[in-house]
Parts: sequence; structure tokens; C-alpha cells
Amino acid sequence: MMEIDLTDPYEIARYIKNSKKQTQVKITLEGKIKKIDFMLLKSFKSKSIAIAFGEYDEVKKLLSANKKYIKNYCIECDRRNSAIPLLDIKNLDARIEPGAIIREGVSIGKGAVIMMGAVINIGAIIGEGTMIDMNAVVGARGIIGKNVHIGAGSVVAGILEPPSKTPVIIEDDVIIGANAVILEGVKVGKGAVVGALSVVTKDVEPNAVVIGSPAKMVKKREELESSKIEILEDLRD
Repeated sequence: MMEIDLTDPYEIARYIKNSKKQTQVKITLEGKIKKIDFMLLKSFKSKSIAIAFGEYDEVKKLLSANKKYIKNYCIECDRRNSAIPLLDIKNLDARIEPGAIIREGVSIGKGAVIMMGAVINIGAIIGEGTMIDMNAVVGARGIIGKNVHIGAGSVVAGILEPPSKTPVIIEDDVIIGANAVILEGVKVGKGAVVGALSVVTKDVEPNAVVIGSPAKMVKKREELESSKIEILEDLRD
């Protein structure tokens, strides 16, 4: 990824505009494989079956040029004119579960946990030891601190369109319940707790407990039972 300022929505937008759009596909072929020219495609071949990967335009050229050698084929596609590839997660010191979608340009801290179905957009920062639970969304440029729990189905709004100078900021040790929504430009202070299904429309004080739509402070964190806000280190080891 080229060097860009991931805190600047205009620069991200220009990067997306100028990027080479990709429609990567997988094709499985049956036929006279040795006679087929796979051109620019990455391929794995046996005598009668081959699997190849590459741009859809290159696959169309392959099919046109080699149709007399091809008995059957199947094309699989999961994107069209995609501007930003997925993040290479192989060497991250974090736990990434199957089905998470993390775009390039995301920073993920040591010991973080990204659960199934979570979506994290370009420019987001996920702190050390933070869990993004199932089907949660962290939008573009969302800043999540350390040892945070973003509950299942919750949304941390992205700040890309319409553009804004202030991203969502979730400070350290925050607990956000399931299906909560944190709106654009909101800052949730250190140690705060956001109740399930809440919609947070304005800044939350440190250690405050807020619930409702719009969310309002109802008590302080120290008034809650410890079991309701406990972070399990074994899940992050």
C-alpha cells in the first residue's frame, strides 16, 4: 500500500480513486490441460483438472484462446472493481477468526481478537488486547484503544463520507454491549460502559455507564458488578 495519511478522509478518497480496481476470480477447468496457455494466471494443474487465479479479463482471454481444449469450467468471484485489498494477516500477533473482513490500511495491536463476521475498514486502529466481537463493524478511521470489548453486532461509525476531521475514538478499557451504535465524531472515555442496543450521539465521560437511545449516563462504572465488565485474559492469550 502506498504511503498515505490514513487520518485524512480526502487522502483516503484520492487513494481509492487512483487505485487499480481489481476483479479477482478463481477458475476451475476440466480438459486437455497441457495444451492450455494460462498466460498471466497463477495455476495449479494435473492431467485433466486445473485451478487458476487472476483478473477476470485475463480469465476471459484464456477461455477465448483455449476453448477447443476446455471441456467444462466454473468461475468463482467475490468482488468487482475492488479498490482496496484485504489486509495480509498471516504475521499479525493477534487472533483473527474465519470470516472477518479487514481491509488494508488497518492497524491491529498485539493480542487483539477479531471474531467471525467482524468488518474493519481502512484507517481503523485496533489496540492491544481489544476484542471486536462477531458481526461488529469498525468504520473507516475508527480508533479503538487497548483492552476494549466491542460487542457483537455493534457499529463504530466510519468517518469517510461525509468527511470529518474527527474520527470516532474509543479509549482504553471501554466495554460496548451488543448491537450498540457509536455515531460519527463521538469520543468514549477510558473505562466507560455502553449498554446493549444503545445509540451514542455525544461524548461519554470516563468510567460513565450510558444506556438508551440517545444514550444517557445512569451510573459510574464502579457501581457495576465486576463480573459484568470483566475482560478475560485467557481469550487474548
